[in-house]
Parts: sequence; C-alpha cells; structure tokens
Amino acid sequence: MIRRAALLSVALAGALALTACANTVRGVGRDVGNTVDATQGAVADVAR
Repeated sequence: MIRRAALLSVALAGALALTACANTVRGVGRDVGNTVDATQGAVADVAR
C-alpha cells in the first residue's frame, strides 16, 4: 500500500513538472513572437 502511494505521488509530481514545462515553452514562444514584431516595427520606422 505504501509503495502504491509513493508511485502515485511520483506520477503526480511528474505530471505537474511536465505541465510547468509546457507553460514555460509557450511563454517563450510568445516572447520571441513579440520580439520579432517589435524588431520589424523598428526596422519599418528606420526605413521611413
């Protein structure tokens, strides 16, 4: 019974860690997208 509880705890902790990683990767993608947009805007301002 204790082994089963330990295994369940490890599985839940792993799932939580994977969820956190997915959110971080999604946030990085948004940051990169915003950086590209800002750079393109700056280039357009300089070209005018």
